[in-house]
Amino acid sequence: MPGIAAISQQIWDMKYRFKTAEGEPIDGTVEDSWRRVARALASVEAEPCAWEPHFYDALSSFEFLPAGRILAGAGTGRSVTLFNCFVMGRIEDDLGSIFAHLREAALTMQQGGGIGYDFSTLRPKGAPVRGVGADASGPLSFMDVWDSMCRTIMSAGARRGAMMATLRCDHPDIEAFIDAKREPGRLRMFNLSVLVTDAFMEAVKEDRPWPLVFEGHVFRTLRARDLWDRIMQATYAYAEPGVIFIDRINDKNNLRYVEDISATNPCGEQPLPPYGACLLGSINLAALVLDPFEETARLDVARLKALVATAVRMMDNVVDASRFPLEEQAREARAKRRIGLGVTGLADALLLCRLRYGGEGAVAATEAWLGTIQNEAYRASALIAAEKGPFPLYDRDAYLAAPMVQALDEDVRELIGRHGIRNALLTSIAPTGTISLFADNVSSGIEPVFSYRYERSVLMPDGTRRTEEVSDHAYRLFRAKFGPDAPLPDYFADAQTLSPQEHVVMQAAAQRHVDSSISKTINCPEDLPFETFKDVYGQAYETGCKGCTTYRPNAVTGSVLTVKKEEAPAASPAPEPAGAEAAVPRGEPGAVVYMTRPLDRPEALPGETYKVRWPDSDHAMYITINDIVEGGRRRPFEVFINSKNMEHYAWTVALTRMISAVFRRGGDVSFVVEELKAVFDPRGGAWMNGRYVPSLLAAIGDVIERHMKTVGVLPEQDTLLPEAARRAVGEAPHAASHAEAEGQGGHQHAGPQTAGQGEAPRAQQCPKCGQPTLIRQEGCDSCLSCGYSKCSG
Repeated sequence: MPGIAAISQQIWDMKYRFKTAEGEPIDGTVEDSWRRVARALASVEAEPCAWEPHFYDALSSFEFLPAGRILAGAGTGRSVTLFNCFVMGRIEDDLGSIFAHLREAALTMQQGGGIGYDFSTLRPKGAPVRGVGADASGPLSFMDVWDSMCRTIMSAGARRGAMMATLRCDHPDIEAFIDAKREPGRLRMFNLSVLVTDAFMEAVKEDRPWPLVFEGHVFRTLRARDLWDRIMQATYAYAEPGVIFIDRINDKNNLRYVEDISATNPCGEQPLPPYGACLLGSINLAALVLDPFEETARLDVARLKALVATAVRMMDNVVDASRFPLEEQAREARAKRRIGLGVTGLADALLLCRLRYGGEGAVAATEAWLGTIQNEAYRASALIAAEKGPFPLYDRDAYLAAPMVQALDEDVRELIGRHGIRNALLTSIAPTGTISLFADNVSSGIEPVFSYRYERSVLMPDGTRRTEEVSDHAYRLFRAKFGPDAPLPDYFADAQTLSPQEHVVMQAAAQRHVDSSISKTINCPEDLPFETFKDVYGQAYETGCKGCTTYRPNAVTGSVLTVKKEEAPAASPAPEPAGAEAAVPRGEPGAVVYMTRPLDRPEALPGETYKVRWPDSDHAMYITINDIVEGGRRRPFEVFINSKNMEHYAWTVALTRMISAVFRRGGDVSFVVEELKAVFDPRGGAWMNGRYVPSLLAAIGDVIERHMKTVGVLPEQDTLLPEAARRAVGEAPHAASHAEAEGQGGHQHAGPQTAGQGEAPRAQQCPKCGQPTLIRQEGCDSCLSCGYSKCSG
């Protein structure tokens, strides 16, 4: 890979290079990987040899980048799907349907597919269950079961699971849904989004009452503005739940005559019907710029048009070449043949054309480039339909009446009317974090450049580490052209200097030419006032976005991974009165102590013992957690478990020794709780204190979590908004209103603000490689060093 950054070569070797089960390479070079993919996708053509060279040409130049599932799986013969994600079937409101869908979700995730579910069909907590004489536990209790399943599939060796859960804004449990992630560790495998209707937005605007309804029965009524503020406060404080403008999605859907959508894939760029599949690929705009940084800089539009035609054909072939976890998914994909062709490298392409992201010139260029892709994708699909036939559910009159089709050029509409169209929907802008790193670290999707350069530590074969600089593709070209000391022009804006409003303008411009949706994160400074933050969502709705995601550094999502600022030393405390017992202060949530060697055990340690009763055991279990005091703060040091039930003796001894060893090493030990609570017992869990606990190990995790909250290592469960958030919404620090009890945030657009206002978005520590290069963009956590992504391929 001459001329390609070291990070790109490493990404290829780690994620896309075909290897044996033992790790021996089958793809000798990246060209071998391109040939493998091109051959696999051409194999479904009547004349494979005629198309394989065209496919190879688009791939080998890094101009067309199929999604990671295609790059890693096509042509390998492995039982994997080439589709990224799925929206699963409608969950009927009965136990048999619920657990049938849980099985389908597990089978889908086993093959590497992320999933989305709408839980609005499940009756609210406390509603009567007819014929059983019991009350319903509500949709969140079943989301806990899904969450445990996802953790179990992941622990069995699959890639990190990704799930999206949606709930309608008029569901009686919507407030609990908004609050869900306020509880540390809960629903960590889910992204959450509220399905917001046009009627709700009108009720918010007019300050009307809003009924919460299930199956025609009004459970209660509240102010629409109170519910909206609750969503806003949650996303301001916790970065979830998201907001999806569901009526707009259905109104603008090309297939509104045959389907109704109520969920999206985990990152939100593909709203899909039941069993809908998400097939993704991206045009690398940065690779198509002619005369970069010159006055004559421009996109090669002729090459773009040819590339789009090739990409559409390749992606259409994936529908036939791919395996599917479920037959229902295969039928849905082949009946509509929807694809999601998008872009990556937009920000770099703008830089190469001397345009500032978010400025008028950048907006105009974005609309022109994506408008070309839109028209050429539909043109190519119509021509393939003339050759191979339209998608099976094509209805000429209904399809031509769709708003997106009406916006196409007249000659393209005429082609569709004459031949039909091969793919019902064609465009989407997906997260491209890893494939963008692979393509010489171009900017990701339609996101701005997060950082033009940073350092990463690379582990060498001999165990040593080497520090290397990673730089953005356009930045590297600028330095090569103008030298290392040339000042950056003002069009070199990045995520740290852009206002939220500039993000929104770019997303709205792109959405006008995308028939599905867009995965994008609007980074907001930590000190952005709450009212300004709330305006972002209003602007998103008013400018035509289908949904949007914000990220603002905060005390919850950034408490462990964000480096703490140094503070001036406090004054020395007054001495304790003689004979007084010195109280051991609580720890500070998120405070982390790292050590190079385990601590020695003092003679005596403070601690607590907790009693746990598990339904399958005749005897109680006693869990003792002792703490060490460092710098006037307590933190866990060791764990002991005792019980008369000898059945558990061996594994409890092993467990306590391992946990104690972790505690004695120091550092961030909160992951111990998360891992224990993730364990799913296939024999079934138990209900404890009104909550389903999936295993005895998860119950032990609950105890350790409770203790960590007591000593202050984790924040208290009843903590609502951080104090800064309370100040922003005008609340006294200790007088949190009912409306503050929220869980997470969503999708947005920002109010007026100067570039560079407030604190810049901060990179955090990656859970996989440990580098401080984890950023939030496109609705996902993405590592700039190793390519780790929480919710994308």
